[in-house]
Amino acid sequence: MLSAGKARLDTGAFPASSATMKAFSIRGIDKLGVVMAIVTLAGLWLPFANFRPSRIGQARGVPFLDALPAGIGWAALALFVIALALIVGRTAPRLRLAAAVAALVLLGLLVGLTPDTLIPAGNARPRVGPAAGFWLLTFSFAIILTDALVKLSLRPAQRVIALLIALAVFAAFLLSGHWNGLSIMKEYATNGSDFPANAIRHIVLALASLAGALIVGLPLGILCQRSPGLRGIILPALNMIQTIPSLALFGLMIAPLTFLSKAYPFLGELGIHGTGPSPAMIALFLYALLPVVSNTAIGLDSVPATVVDAARGMGMTARQRLLQVELPLAFPVILTGVRIVLVQNIGLATIAAWIGGGGFGVYVQNGMGATAIDLVLLGAIPTIALAFSAAIILDAIVDTLKGRHA
Repeated sequence: MLSAGKARLDTGAFPASSATMKAFSIRGIDKLGVVMAIVTLAGLWLPFANFRPSRIGQARGVPFLDALPAGIGWAALALFVIALALIVGRTAPRLRLAAAVAALVLLGLLVGLTPDTLIPAGNARPRVGPAAGFWLLTFSFAIILTDALVKLSLRPAQRVIALLIALAVFAAFLLSGHWNGLSIMKEYATNGSDFPANAIRHIVLALASLAGALIVGLPLGILCQRSPGLRGIILPALNMIQTIPSLALFGLMIAPLTFLSKAYPFLGELGIHGTGPSPAMIALFLYALLPVVSNTAIGLDSVPATVVDAARGMGMTARQRLLQVELPLAFPVILTGVRIVLVQNIGLATIAAWIGGGGFGVYVQNGMGATAIDLVLLGAIPTIALAFSAAIILDAIVDTLKGRHA
């Protein structure tokens, strides 16, 4: 009887075994969720808000529960625990997405309450802003949100709609005045009179340098694809430019442009000077050339030879094959290079402030000079948001084009 029972057990006659239960428990845990839960717990342990007695005073970290009204703090803590339970378990992507979105909105609401909790009534000198705990919590739930969106496999248009919804929620927080007590908003109230002008300058620097790179880089990329000899010269030269530190390259533009503007006064009348947006735009243009040129050449290389032969057999000239067959098929790869350039230039345009180029870097530069971290954030956060938005939109366009060519 025992041997028969053992045989039935070995052949799986009995439905539940310890190995099966163990496998079930492993399948029920999300590894990324466990990591992000640990990060979230660390964020709840670290200071949630920074309190400064003045604009540039020494910051004092305030724990999560101390930074919020007592009842609200404990209620928020309970909600975060519920969100963690959903994240650690291998739940449906839509449920994980809902938990992450709810947690991020809750963080936006909570951080807006910290000034009223920590600043004594009638005292305008102290400053309160987000601390390491807030940023760590935001990072954790943003990663979970991104993971859920990837698992949902949203179509390109849906990704753009999700971005617009996120921007709308962010704008609603700004316009509602809920964040007005935070130190970064006080910096905006004091130093933000030229914020629209600097935003426009930042965008113009990124887009104008990209446009110049496309005008020059597309023909160079075609030449590189057609001539291996030129490819062996042009691409290494552009690679060398990429190795020059950004601030050094910006500075290298000052001397020659100063000489040219003095030697040829009409250049100065056109706005070309040793400092200002001109050297910044030229430096960004030089950085943008490599991705455009290399992706153009790679995109043309990826066009199937059979397609080109078929076009040749139809009697198309070399120009017709290039414009009507090769470039359209290579366009998704070329657009990937455009995406790299735009995101790169949005970030690098911040350094333009160090040579008088304007943009969001003005606030970063002034904040570093005055040791005012919130003024630095006033320039850094819009730059990150702009680069992130550009990446999502261009990724959606690239995926749409790839779907059409598939």
